[in-house]
Amino acid sequence: MVAANLEPLDPKVGELFKAYDIRGLVPQEMDASLAYRIGRALVTFLNVDTVVVGRDMRVSGPELQAELMRGITEQGANVVDIGLVSTDTLYFAVGKYEYPAGVMITASHNPAGYNGFKICREEAKALSLDTGIGDIRDLAVSGAFGEPRGPVGTITERDVTAAYAEHALSMIDLSLIKPLKIAVDAGNGMAGKLAPAVFERLPLEIVPLYFELDGTFPNHEANPIEPENIRDLQRAVVEHGCDLGVAFDGDADRMFLVDENGTFIGGDMTLAMVATQMLKKHPGSAIVYNLICSRTVPEVISENGGRPIRSRVGHSFIKPLMREEDAVFGGEHSGHFYFRDNWYADSGLIAMLTVVELVSELGEPLSEILAPIDSRVRSGEINTEVSDPKTVMARIEEFYTEEGATIDHLDGLTVEFDSWWFNLRGSNTQPLLRLNVEADDSPILEAKTAEVLAMVRG
Repeated sequence: MVAANLEPLDPKVGELFKAYDIRGLVPQEMDASLAYRIGRALVTFLNVDTVVVGRDMRVSGPELQAELMRGITEQGANVVDIGLVSTDTLYFAVGKYEYPAGVMITASHNPAGYNGFKICREEAKALSLDTGIGDIRDLAVSGAFGEPRGPVGTITERDVTAAYAEHALSMIDLSLIKPLKIAVDAGNGMAGKLAPAVFERLPLEIVPLYFELDGTFPNHEANPIEPENIRDLQRAVVEHGCDLGVAFDGDADRMFLVDENGTFIGGDMTLAMVATQMLKKHPGSAIVYNLICSRTVPEVISENGGRPIRSRVGHSFIKPLMREEDAVFGGEHSGHFYFRDNWYADSGLIAMLTVVELVSELGEPLSEILAPIDSRVRSGEINTEVSDPKTVMARIEEFYTEEGATIDHLDGLTVEFDSWWFNLRGSNTQPLLRLNVEADDSPILEAKTAEVLAMVRG
């Protein structure tokens, strides 16, 4: 007999439930007993009869998966276990096979000691803190699950990797692909399983780096936005004379590029390139980008006949806006790329394939494709701890209002001048301010970044 309710947990456990997922150190913060509770809580909240479950290669994954599935089944729902997969494969499974919910066990790009859960409902609609994670948190912490919705559920296994690879390949014109040489750094993450299923269908020469699944990350952390984690890829591209390089994060839903010279390409420039290809196939379509992206992004979208739609940062804002605007594509500077024909879900894989299609079609080096559009300079995100973020932001807004700036509050504070602009946003979880600056040249960037930082830190 399954008990309807369990003893409540320390409310501090609720801090593991973040804006877009549930994440913490294993076993210090998150353990198998919490995974069990999350399983029961999500069935209670979503009231679903079936949940798809996948996991990445982290060492703690098998135990967390076993207990999550026990919680789901004991609360009266069935489990479809799709095994070791990338996060975008999990989203594909939920969307393609019309399952009512899915859970991916992953801590994405975090170090090896972390693990967590990404949850989505029907049509791969990812839950955020405001649309379900908060409710699941409250149920898991309180232990008040209520009576199971039915008898103990079943667990069945299903392999969907080949089907997802086929779907991703259907998003490009295979006849255009030329025999490019590409270095791919899987970071010992899930791209090591997914990428071969795709590349075997393409006339590409692959230089593989760290395709072995290893949740201890023996070579480098699977977080390609950090410069030290792409050095091996940059070196491989140059040494092997590759046309480009690709780096995936641990759960392989995000992707970053380096050009044939080993130069890192920002996520917003990749967004601009993918947008040009999507607009060839879907003329006049809307494309959503977050407001941290370069001014280049809306310019490129407009120049290619598209309709640029500016959004707040984060998939919980971008995906609903894409649905509302029937946008064919959306993206973020952080390497997240969303496709309408992929249930509006992330796919670093489809973004990579689209860039390969672009390079093949144009027959030019990646650096030359980017040269006409990547003309500005950017600071990258600069984080500063401040005791009172709102007061600091109000002071900065007052100063730049008097300077004649154009100001908006779509997400934090955005201040714009003709030759430079910046965005200043607070963190959801910490007393931090996040600053991003872009300028037309390096001297302006250096001067204005220093100017804004002096006010932030003053």
